[in-house]
Amino acid sequence: MKFFFKFALLLFILISQSSSAKNNNTLYEKLDLFSDVLEKINKEYVKDVDQSEVIDAAINGMLQSLDPFSSYMSPESFKNMNVDTKGEFGGLGIEITMEKGFVKVISPMEDSPADRVGIKPGDYIIKINDKQVKGLNIMEAVNLMRGKVGTSIKITIRREDVDDDLSFTIVRDIIKVREVTSAIKEEVGYLRLRAFNEQSYDQLLSKIKDLSKTNKDIKGYILDLRNNPGGLLSQAVKISDAFLDSGEIVSIRGRNKDDIKIYTAKKGDVLNGKPLVVLINRGSASASEIVSGSLKDHKRAILLGEKTFGKGSVQTIIPLKDKGGLRLTTAKYYLPSGTSISEIGVEPDISVKENKTDFKINDDKKDNQLQYALNLFRG
Repeated sequence: MKFFFKFALLLFILISQSSSAKNNNTLYEKLDLFSDVLEKINKEYVKDVDQSEVIDAAINGMLQSLDPFSSYMSPESFKNMNVDTKGEFGGLGIEITMEKGFVKVISPMEDSPADRVGIKPGDYIIKINDKQVKGLNIMEAVNLMRGKVGTSIKITIRREDVDDDLSFTIVRDIIKVREVTSAIKEEVGYLRLRAFNEQSYDQLLSKIKDLSKTNKDIKGYILDLRNNPGGLLSQAVKISDAFLDSGEIVSIRGRNKDDIKIYTAKKGDVLNGKPLVVLINRGSASASEIVSGSLKDHKRAILLGEKTFGKGSVQTIIPLKDKGGLRLTTAKYYLPSGTSISEIGVEPDISVKENKTDFKINDDKKDNQLQYALNLFRG
């Protein structure tokens, strides 16, 4: 019996080594093939090519085959990575990703140049100044859209349920990110959260305190996360915790099944149990999905609007030897129910599509989703 066990173990080791060697051989064959193709392009292609650019494109193609959010950044792009994180910058005012080889709009920032001309969540940018976007990586597309404040850019859009492509001329402007605004609408506290930046939680709590002090008879609150592309995880956890008394908020799971980080709520609901309605749409992504999904799973809020974007993954920035960088998906977010947000999104409890004709967020006459939410409080 011992002899049989030893023989089986030895056989398993030999098979494992053979399998590993076979995989390595296949990998080396593929690398040889890549080198062969590159050589043929260099010698036979119809015109001279920059081999460095071809290799960069191949790297990005490899990364985009994994998911829409992983990408390679050249040394120049990596150096300028933080240009758009200072709260005020020149540009169009859109949050984007890559999908199907095109630039996809996650959401336009409210009252930004892109928002004012009518760019919508889910739009595909297929041309920038008549240059085809297909084949570019996300940083190349971003660089094409950047420019001096006051200059114009032509964007060609492909939109679902619209037969013809749409063209927009947008004038670049200074983009000022205003995280939180508030108002009283028919004895209901209205809170509009546009992004999850470093001050979002503090600003939100300050707005809630101000509303409750000046309006003693508030029936409940509406938290508007529409066209909110997300931001800092820490802020999403704090804001979720503000409305919960206990329980899991979100968990992060990576490649290693044992490597799980769980965020939980502490006791204390800033609304003291008052009804809460959360407005969501296709432009609600990442941190917005954590907050809305967590509040839904705990039955703390009613979600109203449209299914969210489905950006529930963690990207880690990894420096590379060439002084460039790798934006790589290293983990995914999971809601308390165990559901992954990634490429799925969060479904509303009450589905209300925006009016296609004259819809405008937070316009009491044109915002049918807001009116539906207010109707829930009218009773």
